[in-house]
Amino acid sequence: MKIAILPGDGIGPEIVGEARKALAALDLRFEIEQAAVGGAAYEANGHPLPQATLALARSADAVLFGAVGDWKYDKLERALRPEQAILGLRKHLQLFANFRPAICYEQLTAASSLKPELVAGLDILIIRELTGDIYFGQPRGRRTSPDGAFAGAEEAFDTMRYARPEIERIAHVAFQAARKRSRRVTSVDKANVLETFQFWKDVVTDVHAQYPDVALDHMYVDNAAMQLVKAPKSFDVIVTGNMFGDILSDEAAMLTGSIGMLPSASLDASGKGLYEPSHGSAPDIAGQGVANPLATILSAAMMLRYSLNQAAAADRIEAAVKDVLGQGLRTADIHSAGTTKVGTGAMGDAVVAALKRQG
Repeated sequence: MKIAILPGDGIGPEIVGEARKALAALDLRFEIEQAAVGGAAYEANGHPLPQATLALARSADAVLFGAVGDWKYDKLERALRPEQAILGLRKHLQLFANFRPAICYEQLTAASSLKPELVAGLDILIIRELTGDIYFGQPRGRRTSPDGAFAGAEEAFDTMRYARPEIERIAHVAFQAARKRSRRVTSVDKANVLETFQFWKDVVTDVHAQYPDVALDHMYVDNAAMQLVKAPKSFDVIVTGNMFGDILSDEAAMLTGSIGMLPSASLDASGKGLYEPSHGSAPDIAGQGVANPLATILSAAMMLRYSLNQAAAADRIEAAVKDVLGQGLRTADIHSAGTTKVGTGAMGDAVVAALKRQG
């Protein structure tokens, strides 16, 4: 089992380091190779996704990714900014299905911004299409000055686009995932305004005919955003486009108490994937040892389950995280009265200790 480790920028190296400790505590053998990505790669190689890093990601069975980005790179032309690394990896590895579970652990119910009765037992799976929509639509561009800045620009545009096969494949993924859960899918669109999403709605409806055992309803994105904070447990599987999925999954993250708890998986057609926490690089707290590593550790569990066929090991990691939360250990983002505040390394050590106690 070959794993490519891409720590990235900001808190990325810290949180990925804790996930590696959890993997090392399992009785499994991995071939692990690490490479630079994002701003760190730009500093070393002049590009956020060097060819060597891309080649490593292609050769691996799975990729464990930290986070990329830093404000100091904001003035770079867009093609060289750290965030282009993750977009490039999604494109070159053909990662089209992004799984973002939003689970409110019993021990964190009070940490949610909503009333406990609204989030207790919350378990939503947001499936976001990753390779189409406004992020990749063609033609895509802007009217700028020759150096790539907006100085003197009169116009900027991005084109929203989806092709039928792109919608069909993500719809199949959503319906198949729902069959393993509560057999309910909500397709989120903006069909009342956007032709692209009327097309989305029509194609998802067509695919649904192949899944008569799964319930499907359609919801406009603005209503979905409201319902996520009004009645979040009314959802089971949400499937939506690239931009709406980006926004709604971050909203759902706060229902769980902290985005620092949310893992994610980005998968290709064969199940190979890139695994990363849903949060960003947080350069303002980098190097302070206060970041929450649990989303990255849980991302490693998703990697074991979806790409490495090690479901039992994934279960062990998830059980260890629940164990640690049950002990009352909390990083700063989820700390509250009556709990024990710990740092990044201490939280990772606690997960490793919980794994070892399992025998």
